Amino acid sequence: MKALIVGGVGMVGQAVARSLLSQEVVKKITLGDIVTDESRLHEKLRASDKVSLIRIDVNDHEALVQAMKDVDVVVNCAGPFYRTGPAVAKAAIEAKVNYVDICDDYEVINFLFTPELDEAAKKAGVTILTGMGSDPGTNNLIAKYFADKLDRVDEIALYWVIGLADLGERATWGAAWDHSLYMNLGNVPQYLDGKIEYVPAGSGDEMVEFPEPLGTCRLRYVGHPQPLTIPRYIKGVRTVTIKGGFLPAWVDELIKEQKEQGFLSLEPVEVKGVKVVPYDLTRVLWREIPENRDRGPVASGLKVVVKGEREGKRVTYSCEMVGRTAPGTGIPASIGALMLYSGEVKVKGVVPPEGCIDAEKFVEAFLKRGAKIHLTETITSLMGS
Repeated sequence: MKALIVGGVGMVGQAVARSLLSQEVVKKITLGDIVTDESRLHEKLRASDKVSLIRIDVNDHEALVQAMKDVDVVVNCAGPFYRTGPAVAKAAIEAKVNYVDICDDYEVINFLFTPELDEAAKKAGVTILTGMGSDPGTNNLIAKYFADKLDRVDEIALYWVIGLADLGERATWGAAWDHSLYMNLGNVPQYLDGKIEYVPAGSGDEMVEFPEPLGTCRLRYVGHPQPLTIPRYIKGVRTVTIKGGFLPAWVDELIKEQKEQGFLSLEPVEVKGVKVVPYDLTRVLWREIPENRDRGPVASGLKVVVKGEREGKRVTYSCEMVGRTAPGTGIPASIGALMLYSGEVKVKGVVPPEGCIDAEKFVEAFLKRGAKIHLTETITSLMGS
């Protein structure tokens, strides 16, 4: 297999490359990025004769298509995806090569899940697999894994928490932090009682327990795509919610204050005769956190809770995972790429993981790569309800 990783010098792009490098079937990995400084690459990537680095600008359509001509799968790790997703996906369709990304913007419904793009992908005979990271990605498939064991699915609750220290060096936050702020703006979709509702981002406070070193975390509604995609593929589910947050707690509280005070506004304001977008300024200033400020654990976590019914009894499934953000996102993307290459993914067109990937096979592959997943099942009688 030959793979092109767009945004390959970034933290997650390199994690995808390292995961692919461990698979014998992978013969060539091209890292495409606007940054071409080899010193920023992990030593395993620099040392491998399977890995090469080229300059790619996602705004250069012709160059993108040309870079894709000699590969089997394109993995897009260059965010923010509401900007890069359409450009890279359209180039993959023109090059007739399968595509996978780690898109976590809920607006994906508007810029990738369109009849035009879906039809173009089907006509080209390719799959545009979007949202194949950790969240979305792993937790979508864990939810599907549980749902497949139930006669009826009532509720799916998805949670994530990220330690600020787990994001790496502040200078490299870039698109990841852009998304972290952006998902806290405006009203965001949640699937409540059988229909999409738009609720204020940052509302719906809930204390959620994770394994150590994360502990009990305050999480809130955020803008991710699962409430829009999961009900399409897990039929009958009445509620799909997504809540997330950061550790330490001061991070979310500061984001909340910045939002309330207008520092995350997308509307330009005039400062001494110069138009400034508060959001852009605030995003840059987040890189200036004092070195002695608590940045929390070097770890992140996912939690999935699925409730439903089987054989006349109530069943609650729960899954908890704790690990590092980069491999936690990169490994699922690499599994998706390998499944596309092997032909295990049969669906053509634009599709999320839960719409085209066998959840049981994914969990098996994820565990083989060292993932540790804690699963619980609780069964209660319906009598007296």
